[in-house]
Amino acid sequence: MLRTICVSLSFVLSIAVAARAAPRGPDIVDPEEAKNDPDFAIQGEYLGEGTLPDGPKGTIGAQVVALGEGKFAVELFAGGLPGAGWKRGDRQVSLSAKRENGAAAIGGADLSGQIDGKSLTLCDAAGKVLAKLSRTERKSPTLGEKPPAGAVVLFDGSSAEHFRDGVLTEMKTLEAGCTAKEGHPMKRLHLELRLSWRPTARGQGRSNSGVYITGVPEIQVLDSFGLEGRRNECGALYGRQEPAVNMCLPPLVWQTYDVEFTQPGSDAEGKPSGPVLVTVRHNGVVVHDKYQVGGKLGDARGLHLQRHGNRVQYRNIWIEPSDGAQ
Repeated sequence: MLRTICVSLSFVLSIAVAARAAPRGPDIVDPEEAKNDPDFAIQGEYLGEGTLPDGPKGTIGAQVVALGEGKFAVELFAGGLPGAGWKRGDRQVSLSAKRENGAAAIGGADLSGQIDGKSLTLCDAAGKVLAKLSRTERKSPTLGEKPPAGAVVLFDGSSAEHFRDGVLTEMKTLEAGCTAKEGHPMKRLHLELRLSWRPTARGQGRSNSGVYITGVPEIQVLDSFGLEGRRNECGALYGRQEPAVNMCLPPLVWQTYDVEFTQPGSDAEGKPSGPVLVTVRHNGVVVHDKYQVGGKLGDARGLHLQRHGNRVQYRNIWIEPSDGAQ
C-alpha cells in the first residue's frame, strides 16, 4: 500500500522559500488558536532512520516549515537534527510539500512521500521507501529552570512591574516591547521566548524581536525555523556573527536563551587584562562561544526586549548577578 501511495505522489512542486513579499496574516500567540490552521499540525520536527539518495543508512532529521495556504518547505538532515547529530556542512536535502486531504505530499525530481503530522515517509522515484520518520518535540534542557539563590527575578508570570511598557498577558507571559527598569550587573541571563504563528510572513516579518543587553550586539529573535541560520536570523548576534548552528525550534514552542559573561583577569595595576567574553546558548546549545565585547562585567547592563512589529512572548526572566555585585 505504501509503495502505491509513494508512486502516486511523485511530482514536482515549486515553492519559493527565499524572503520575498507575501501576504501577512496577524500574529497568533495562543497555540490553541493556531490549531485551527490545519498546517499547524503538520509543521514541526521529525526524526528516524533511513537513507537519503546515494547516501548510507543512518539517522535522518527533518524540519517541516509551514509557508501558508497548505504549502511547506521540507529540510532533510543527514545524521539527525541541527544541534543534535547534524552540524553546518553536513549533508542537507531541500524539498517542498503541499497539503492534500489532511496530509502533505512531498514532491521532488527524484523523491516523493507524505507527512501526516505524526510521521514523514520518504520514497525514491520508483516508490521504494527510503526513510520513515516520526514526529519529535525537542525541549531545551534549561526550560523552566529556577533562578539560583541570589538571582534577580525580573519576570515570573505574576507581574510586569520590573519593565517599562511591560504588558502581562492573560497567558501570564510578557509581551515584546519593554525595557527593564533597572540595570543589573550580569553573570548570567536566562529567559524563555515563544515565537508567534505567522506562516504567510517571510524574512524579517516573521515573528521578529530581539534581546538587547548593554554593550552586546542584539541577540536576534526571529522565526528562522528550518532556515540556514544567517547573521540576521534567530540566535545571531545581529549583523555581527551567525550562530554556530540554527537552533530555532518551531513557532509557538517555548525556547531558551542563556547568556553568560566571563570577566577577564586583572593586570598588575588592577585593570582588566582583556575583554569581557559572552557565551550564548540557544536551547542549551552554544551558538556563540566567548564572543569578545569589551567593557567591564561590573557595569550595570540594561535589558530591552524589542518589539519589531510582532507579538513575541517571554517568560521566566532572571539574572544571576556578577561576582561581587550588590
